Amino acid sequence: MPTGVAMRDVRRQLFDAAERVLLRGGPNALTSRAVTEEAGCAKGVLHRHFADFDAFLVELVRDRVGRIDRQSDALREAAGTGTVADHLAGALTELFGSVAVAIVGLVTFRDELRARLRRTTPEGVPVLAEATSMLASYLTAERALGRIAAAADVDTLALTLIGTGHLLFAGRQGAPPEPEEVRKVVTSVIAAAVP
Repeated sequence: MPTGVAMRDVRRQLFDAAERVLLRGGPNALTSRAVTEEAGCAKGVLHRHFADFDAFLVELVRDRVGRIDRQSDALREAAGTGTVADHLAGALTELFGSVAVAIVGLVTFRDELRARLRRTTPEGVPVLAEATSMLASYLTAERALGRIAAAADVDTLALTLIGTGHLLFAGRQGAPPEPEEVRKVVTSVIAAAVP
């Protein structure tokens, strides 16, 4: 983008560009130059809006965590409708079919990013921790409605679903797992908890 041309919603454009670079090339490819080239702007644009590249990455992760918060609200509202397995399979597919797997790799890859995120998220892996809370909250709502056994340990179920979902989606070249494969895993994990 030529100098002097105004960009609308600069943060969004830069975050979206970073996501494309990350999905295409992985954490190694994610540099400030790659992001600004992908966004079609001068490198200085990023540094006018963020103190440094790691500050940009922290905000990128937080923005993606915000998506999980919105997904969590919708998932809780769905409690009592449809099937528990379908809701959980859909939530895992939405979560891991997006940039979440790549964000986890980025957090693991960059020490400074991880250190900065630890200031506000001292436990767990950012994105995975919030996703686990999302599933636990949903399962708690379903338990209150009697669609999950009263004795079910929803926190352990949520951890198991997130770990299994991450393994199911991570490292795939090309297409994500088929919906039936995701539903089969979910059904197996929650089998003992569904009355």
